[in-house]
This record gives sequence, C-alpha cells and structure tokens, in this order.
Amino acid sequence: MAITREHVLQALSTVHVDASGTDLVASGRLSDIHIDEAGRVMFSIAISPSEAQAMEQVRQTAAAAVQGLPGVKGVFASLTADRPAGSGPPPSPAAAQRPRAAAQPQNQRIPGVKHVVAVASGKGGVGKSTTACNLALGLKAQGLKVGILDADIYGPSMPKLLGIHGKPKLLENRILEPMEAYGLKVMSIGFLVDEEAAMIWRGPMVMSAITQMLREVAWGDLDVLVVDMPPGTGDAQLTMAQATPLAGAVIVSTPQDLALIDARRGVSMFKRVEIPILGIVENMATFVCPHCGQTSHIFGHGGARSEAERLGVPFLGEVPLNMTIRELSDAGRPVVATDPDGPHAKIYKDMAQRIWTALSGGDAARPAPRIVIE
Repeated sequence: MAITREHVLQALSTVHVDASGTDLVASGRLSDIHIDEAGRVMFSIAISPSEAQAMEQVRQTAAAAVQGLPGVKGVFASLTADRPAGSGPPPSPAAAQRPRAAAQPQNQRIPGVKHVVAVASGKGGVGKSTTACNLALGLKAQGLKVGILDADIYGPSMPKLLGIHGKPKLLENRILEPMEAYGLKVMSIGFLVDEEAAMIWRGPMVMSAITQMLREVAWGDLDVLVVDMPPGTGDAQLTMAQATPLAGAVIVSTPQDLALIDARRGVSMFKRVEIPILGIVENMATFVCPHCGQTSHIFGHGGARSEAERLGVPFLGEVPLNMTIRELSDAGRPVVATDPDGPHAKIYKDMAQRIWTALSGGDAARPAPRIVIE
C-alpha cells in the first residue's frame, strides 16, 4: 500500500497539541508533508523557542502515529522555530534573511557528548569529508572517544571513506545504533538510502534528517562528535547551530581564490551565530610529483593561511594534494588509521591536537544559540 499525504494528515489529526484538544493539523503548526519514493515521511512542527521542551512530546507522538501507518518506512519529524510565536506581522524580505541569536532552551545537549565540532566548507570539492574523517581519527589517536556524523545529506561520503557496509540496527524507542569503524562511532544518511539514490529533498526534510541523526542515535559517551557538514551556508548549517550547542567549527578550503571567497562566507556565518572558529585548514596545498620530485602549487599556496590571519582565526595546517591520501580514502582505509606513523597522518594528528587543545581549554557549558528570523 502506497502511503499518501491524506493518510499522514489523518494520522496527525489524532495528535493533540494543547489541553483544549486542538489537533496538530488544525493548529496551523504543521509544515508541508514530504513523502519520498522509499516511503519515508518528513514534516516539521512550528513552535516558539520557549515551547521546545513541552512540544517534544507532541513531536514524538506525531512521529509514532505516522510510523504506525502501513507502507511507512521511516519518519523524520522535527521542531522548528523560524520566529517566535506572536512576534507580529511577517518580516520584510530584507529582514527575513538576517539570522540572530536568541534564547536557547537548556535541554538541547546530546546526552553523553561533551563537544560537537562542525567541519564545514563554503563550497564542495575542497576535500572536507576526507579532512573530517582523518581529523576524527586524529582525535581518536589521542585516546579520546570519538564519533562522526555525516550530515552531508546530498553527498554522504563516510560509508565510502570508512569502508562501512550495511544498515544500522534499530533499538528501542526508534533509536538507531551507530555503525563502527576504526574505533569511531559513525552515522550517515548513506546507511539509510541507496547509494545511487538522488536526494531531492527540500529544506524541512534536510533539517528533520539532521535533527534525527543527532538526537535519535545511541551515541553513548563521547569526548568529541565530529560533524561532516554539507557545503555552503544554508538550512543544514543553521539547523546544526539551532539543534545543538556546537563547541566550534573547522573551515576547510583550498588555497585557490575562488574557494577562499566561499570560505570567508563560512567563517562569517558561524561568527554571526556565535559559533567559535577552531581554525582553517588549507587542503590540496602542494603537489609533489612522484616521478621527478618537483613541487607544484596547482591551486596556489598559502591562501588559507593568509585568510586566517586576515580574519583573526587560527590556522590549523596544510594538507598536500597527494595520491596516497586519495587512494586510501577511495579504498575505505583512511590514512590516519592505516598509516598512523606516516607523514600525512602526522599532519592530521597535529591539527587534531590543536583542535582538542582549543576544546579542552574552552567553555564546554556554552549554551547554543537559537536561530530565529526577524
């Protein structure tokens, strides 16, 4: 039986949102409902920031009501607070694009996770996922408990980079058990969809998926959860800042001027939502010919270091454009895990050490900002 929007609405009409018995459909809080070809249902519920704790039970009840329908293979349900309830008329188009920090409920932490670090880039193709994977392994090499969340919904890479196959086990209360590789706990949308499936998802669907992978996974006790972000500065990044207290962000860029323009946007976005910048990584910095030994700066050199100095943020280091890193990544055998004493692993480990020094010396109790639209 194919699930339809009408079936979902009928199920959600049985969910009450207040003491007077108003149902979720009639409340006007429900977003558009999206159903993909695999039978997964996505929707969000609009709230004001002060309602987050009370409405969590409504979200869980709504998700359970839809999950019980024949033909439903999964449910992504989230709470969203684009602007506080009763804040007056709709904003002007210019004001609607200005995110600001607002009061954040204090229950937004992920139980057992001490620090959440976003690895981001202003554009794709700069080696962000490879960097995130090896930084996570570099943190693990310091004796830390580390997990990695592949939040790149449109292009999940961790299953390939870490050589993981299969699907995560579903535990009680719809909680997923993370996969494991090289001592890391791993979750990715790539475990839940076909490898060749096109992720034609709108903003609310992306936000719901990221929120669920953050909060409905049995991460256990972790010193650091590394999040491989989608490229850009859109819904996913704002959802991360809204859904969890990020301890900081790492920006990955090549030295090329075009990439640095987008890296600046990434730094600016995280600063505007009050997320500390832990540092900038210059990836594909140099290429040494394996035959003649000549060094070439294919994408330029030193651009990310100069940009970090200009922006007043830490520079974490340079990673060369190297075939060993590429070959091991494609084989699901990341260089930090398979050649831990080699020169390339040392680069990632040194950067990971700088990140951990910043985290362990920072304020771990910093509350997360709430992103609202004025």
